[in-house]
Amino acid sequence: VETVSPLNIAQWNDFPLRSRLEARLGLPTHVDNDAKALTLAEGWIGAAVGEPDFLAMVVSTGVGAGIVSDGRLLDGGHGNAGHIGHVVVVPDGRLHAGIAGTLEGEASGTAIAAHTGRPAKDASVEWQIRTAKLVGRAVGSVCNLLDMKLAVVAGSVALGFGDVFFDAANDELGRVALLDHSLGATIVPAGLGSDGPLVGAAAVAWYRSGYRLGDLQL
Repeated sequence: VETVSPLNIAQWNDFPLRSRLEARLGLPTHVDNDAKALTLAEGWIGAAVGEPDFLAMVVSTGVGAGIVSDGRLLDGGHGNAGHIGHVVVVPDGRLHAGIAGTLEGEASGTAIAAHTGRPAKDASVEWQIRTAKLVGRAVGSVCNLLDMKLAVVAGSVALGFGDVFFDAANDELGRVALLDHSLGATIVPAGLGSDGPLVGAAAVAWYRSGYRLGDLQL
């Protein structure tokens, strides 16, 4: 990734972050988003070790993800592959980033606060279950589309809701992932907890230097 255009920092649209950092640090520099860094970390030493095909997600203030297929992190044409937060899960739902009813617009911490009028950490069990089901629905669609059976989920919302979240998310996943290649798919908590993106920053440097995920060594 040469430039960044974060939705929540408009002033950084097309900002050449990599080259600016490289010039300032005098070191080879690679840039990726936190969800993709998390994905590399979970595949390196987390809950997806040894898995050639998996999804890793953050359900927190926002919702993001990274996708590993055949042992390789998917980037897409502009480095944005994995933006599961913009998948529509509630038709005619809350408008977010110009799209109605997206996962991020309905299931992020920001969305929960907008819907309920209180912080996500204070959400009722009913809202915790609703949030989890929407995540399970989106994950099921990804598993059906990309032929995978594992999703690793991190983030303060998902991990904060705990078993209520993962039980409800897996229930919904089981109702959506019904194809031969997705049947039995599961959603598990991140093995690295909240440290995934930080560990992933180290993994990004290795991976962008030409190593495959299975080649990374501690």
